[in-house]
Amino acid sequence: MIDNYYNITPQQINYILELNNERNFQRASEKCFVTQPTLSMQIKKVEDLLGFVIFERSRIPLEPTREGEQLIEILKDVQVEYSRISTLVQKLNGNHTELIRMAIIPTVSAYLISDIFETVQQQMPFLQLSIHELKSEELLEAMEDNQYDIGIMAGPQTSRRMRTIPLFQEEIKIYYPNAAHPVIAPEELEEEQPWLLSKGNCLRTQMVNFCKLEKDELENKWNYSGGNMDILIKMVDLNGGYTLVPEYYQLNTPYLKRIYDPVTKEYPARQIIGIVPTKLSKKESVDALLRIIQGHYNTQRKDHFRVLDWK
Repeated sequence: MIDNYYNITPQQINYILELNNERNFQRASEKCFVTQPTLSMQIKKVEDLLGFVIFERSRIPLEPTREGEQLIEILKDVQVEYSRISTLVQKLNGNHTELIRMAIIPTVSAYLISDIFETVQQQMPFLQLSIHELKSEELLEAMEDNQYDIGIMAGPQTSRRMRTIPLFQEEIKIYYPNAAHPVIAPEELEEEQPWLLSKGNCLRTQMVNFCKLEKDELENKWNYSGGNMDILIKMVDLNGGYTLVPEYYQLNTPYLKRIYDPVTKEYPARQIIGIVPTKLSKKESVDALLRIIQGHYNTQRKDHFRVLDWK
């Protein structure tokens, strides 16, 4: 006798997972390219098969029930296995193309995408990259929901459901045209205007912590919402002050200086990491992509670096 749960289709699994991501029937139905009544009917069919409610519909936004949460974790793994079947069939038919969905924080995508593009094209011609910029917290949430195959952000970060792969370290430098010396101590910045990225960007938090900025220094007319480093640099050019710039951000200027803490005798840095689901049908391609990134940058750990937390 075949149990009822074997009758759940891959399409119904996709509906459940999409509804879990969106927490709204209308948005989920649009993502699935079906009508809202169709989506609702298919979810109800699965609930009838299993004998329990998957989503608590009386809440706004709707939420999975306790039983639904357990089911969703299993269905995420099932969906991965279906993807492996699809990949196998494509390889056997000789028409294999692989889509890798990448989430990346803006201050890394500003240089990494262009840096690795040519190498990826040469070494992985079958690969299709779908790249989205997200802030760190948004990225982690999207990765937990299986919306992406790989996340690239500043560490450290640990997760039971994710593998964490160190990619490279990079020094955090300062763009400071008024500097008289090539190396700046944080104390020299006390009277200067800091130009920061919006809240949620990890480089902002790292800047606040290392430069020991007080709350009143952050409350000014500047209320920029975004992650564009070029805008911050132009604001410094027009209004004075300073901003922090990652080492690998391509900025050819004599105004880019190093920061040195004479107390700890360290330079600020950040660790860039890759985050990958522990169960992933595209593991081989994702690992190859991560190796390309590691090979492009200097992965040797550097002395006198203080790796800053992003939180």
